[in-house]
Amino acid sequence: MKTILVLADHPDTAEAVRAALDPQEYRVVHRVSLEEAEPLLAHGLVQLCVLDADLTGVQALWMIERIRRRSAKCPLVVLAGARQPEWEEEAVLQGVAQVVSKPVRPRLLQAVVERLAGGGKAPAEPAPSNGHTARLSAKPSPGTDFVPLSGARTLAEVAGDAAGGAAAGRQGFEILRKFSAILTHSLDAEGLLRQFLFLLRELFSVNRAVVFLRRPALTAVGLPAEGSEQRLRAACWLSMPGSLVEQVELSLEAGLGGALQQWGRILRRNSPELLQDPEAQKEFELLGMQVAVPIVDREHLLGVAMFDGHITGEPLSNAELELVFHLLEQVGLALRNIWLHDQLQANHQMLAEILRELNSACVVVGPNLTILHANRAARRLFRSGSRRTGEPDFSDLPAALGAKVYQVLRTGAGLPTFRYTPEDQSGTVYMVSIVPFRSQGSGDALTSALLIADDRTQAERLQKLELEAAHLRLIRSMADRLVHEIGNALVPLTTHQQLMAERFDDPEFRRSLEQALATGVQRISRLLQQMRFLAAETALGDEPVPLVPLVQEAFQEARKHVPQSRAELEFRDPGRPVFVRGDRTALRHALTEVLLNALQSGPEEAKVQVQLVTQTNGTGHPVLALEVRDQGSGFNAETAQKAGEPFFTTRNVGLGLGLAVTRRIVESHRGRLEVVPAAEPAAGVVRITLPLAEVTGA
Repeated sequence: MKTILVLADHPDTAEAVRAALDPQEYRVVHRVSLEEAEPLLAHGLVQLCVLDADLTGVQALWMIERIRRRSAKCPLVVLAGARQPEWEEEAVLQGVAQVVSKPVRPRLLQAVVERLAGGGKAPAEPAPSNGHTARLSAKPSPGTDFVPLSGARTLAEVAGDAAGGAAAGRQGFEILRKFSAILTHSLDAEGLLRQFLFLLRELFSVNRAVVFLRRPALTAVGLPAEGSEQRLRAACWLSMPGSLVEQVELSLEAGLGGALQQWGRILRRNSPELLQDPEAQKEFELLGMQVAVPIVDREHLLGVAMFDGHITGEPLSNAELELVFHLLEQVGLALRNIWLHDQLQANHQMLAEILRELNSACVVVGPNLTILHANRAARRLFRSGSRRTGEPDFSDLPAALGAKVYQVLRTGAGLPTFRYTPEDQSGTVYMVSIVPFRSQGSGDALTSALLIADDRTQAERLQKLELEAAHLRLIRSMADRLVHEIGNALVPLTTHQQLMAERFDDPEFRRSLEQALATGVQRISRLLQQMRFLAAETALGDEPVPLVPLVQEAFQEARKHVPQSRAELEFRDPGRPVFVRGDRTALRHALTEVLLNALQSGPEEAKVQVQLVTQTNGTGHPVLALEVRDQGSGFNAETAQKAGEPFFTTRNVGLGLGLAVTRRIVESHRGRLEVVPAAEPAAGVVRITLPLAEVTGA
């Protein structure tokens, strides 16, 4: 029983073929795509292939060519619902044995299948006539004979046809053996092309030849990138003066290079496509050539090979040019690999130079604990005391670092950056990172590990010096502000002390002295409290503190520091007792500082609004938000950001420690101080958030 393969999108076609054939003699197998049918074609399990395709465009020809590549001997029949003469002719020349119109006529189809599948032989391809252009494209050119260069014929068959004679197959493989010898120049493009031209001279007695190439800018995958070189320059030539060839360039935009870029097939000097192209004819005449063959890598045009003919003066035959084209295709693939290798080598060299010049020590360790690369800094850092020359060894790494590198190679997981101090250099600090390298495309196998040791000794010393300098600047600023503030508090006291002996009996003087003493003591006491809370690490107490009476006490305390103010407190409490846990004295001082800032910012008869709101934070725990709003000019973005910093103030008097102390106290109670930039004029807002305390029976 013979197997008939039907390639069709719809199963009705296979059913029509099955109904037309004798089921005792033929088994009809239906496949939707060529990929599904490839096992049948590749292993020769099919005696006839029936393709359902309309012969009205190049898509059908592409499908035919793909089928012929997978099975060169299997006869091919096309069922065409629509057909045009030129595309039908092209299909026959591509190797189609018969074109049958749809709908299927059973008697005709049965006769075709018996004729083709019975003998088991594919129809012979028409022999090309010598002297015509070999066709490489599916698109026909009117009035031109061609030899289709499809995958229907293997390279060995083409070589056998070019060799001729009874032992064509054996000679064809001899040609391939000689061609494979030139691939030993796999990393030398010039040597590869030179040996290839010598091979053509030996095989076909080629008179003269020249190869023009463009070297494209390759991408990471080795393909020509956008904006690649559009000029083709001579790379190698045979029996031609170099002074002439080196002065000639081809362009991919016009002339012979442009024609090959457009048509993508072998072009002779008398090809119809070139007869009307004076620039291409001029290039042929200048170089004395008769035929041009494109050099492709199956996807892109890499160059052009031009030939004169045999040394006897006869032109190269179509079979010879067909073989040359296929050989040049392999040369094109080799050239692309050479260029890709050159690019990878250049990238490797660049990375090696970068690593060598880095100040950080870089060591690449292989999976078998061999040192693959070590830059200069690494050689200096990990140099063995017993060996001053030679390549570094894994044993040269300190034990602490070697163990971590081994851990990364075993687990495949990188380590976070860590500090490392050599045992013999106690004052030296390194920041070390160890990163694993994996090979893509091979199961993500671990190939190596990179150790980077950055010397941070000098940077940390500079950072420490900068921190000490900042502390000194802070101390100097603090001393300057303290001198100024204490001096302001002592001036009235000093003045009264000088007049005390003369005017002590004066009642008015005693009242003034009493007021000066109270004010001075108050200012100095506030200053001492600020310093004490700034120096405290944590809250001094831990007890439930009711917020409502604490706010009222803090407002009365703030009023004492601004006796001339007649501002009133507008307090909006939640209507129930609310408690926070902490130090009552510290919290009252924090609220006093905020309310004092509100009194000093607003007019004398303004109102200070305080609002208490209970809410939950991001973790769902209850918190208390206390918002103080004054009627001053408010905070802009800059002052709102700096308001909580020590010694920052916009007034001429005061240390600028009020909100800084408040922030310190609030944060020690696990709260947050927020100075809100004014969204409108005359609205300064300070918001304090504290966690609520649960009090039993409150």
